[in-house]
Amino acid sequence: MAVNAKMVKELREKTGAGMMDCKKALTETDGNMEKAVDWLREKGISKAQKKADRIAAEGSASIEISGNTAVLFEVNCETDFVTKNDQFKSLLKELGQHLLSQKPETVEEALEQKLHGDGDVLSSYITDVIAKIGEKISLRRFVIKEKTDNDAFGAYLHMGGNIGVLTVLEGSTDEQAAKDVAMHVAAVNPRYVSSDEIPEEEANAEREVLKTQAMNEGKPENIVEKMVEGRMNKFYEEVCLLQQSFVKDPDQKVKNFVESKGGTITGFDRFEVGEGMEKREENFADEVMSQVKK
Repeated sequence: MAVNAKMVKELREKTGAGMMDCKKALTETDGNMEKAVDWLREKGISKAQKKADRIAAEGSASIEISGNTAVLFEVNCETDFVTKNDQFKSLLKELGQHLLSQKPETVEEALEQKLHGDGDVLSSYITDVIAKIGEKISLRRFVIKEKTDNDAFGAYLHMGGNIGVLTVLEGSTDEQAAKDVAMHVAAVNPRYVSSDEIPEEEANAEREVLKTQAMNEGKPENIVEKMVEGRMNKFYEEVCLLQQSFVKDPDQKVKNFVESKGGTITGFDRFEVGEGMEKREENFADEVMSQVKK
């Protein structure tokens, strides 16, 4: 029997499984809806989809590099414990290699691509891993970077992947220096490379706040402007990478360190696992009671 969109939609509504999984189930069972449901259950896919409403704000950032291409990505799961699992580590490796080879534009595009260009689509592969591990797992975000032979990738993972940073040291092949800058970004968390990147609206708002503070301190108007500019420089040091004191040598700015290596930094990407996501509040007593009631 030919599988049509209406059948796929019906199976998807019944099981909560993904579109591609539903299509495959119906194809494998010659369009028999009940057998398709059983097929999904046997594969653990329905079980995996039931986990979709769970909170997955733990996980790991990871970096994969191949030649002049690198990818930084974040994969989320429900508990930090799972990140130590060998199956989860294998998933990270597979995802990194897939993103490098296929170079998708978005997460949605990546999930619909065949793994490494052949076999099942990536979303089905992740679903299979969910069924084995027993937790919701999702690819949240990624960024792909390119460099030339005259540049160096700065790649750094903090605390086994709680924070991941990827940058490119342009004009220098000093990988250690590039990694040192990435380590600084992980530790200090700048928001911009330099003050030139700060939106004018944000800079003006900060300047107004500082001016009001100085006026409230009763300072004469003729020195308020100088005070504001001095405090703006302090603000730039807080949020701009190149103006910050280098963590490995606070006596020099990051800008001076990069220049001493003959390179430049024009951007960076920093992923902190779970940032901006709702976190699950653990209550051990409630957890125990829920287990007792089962």
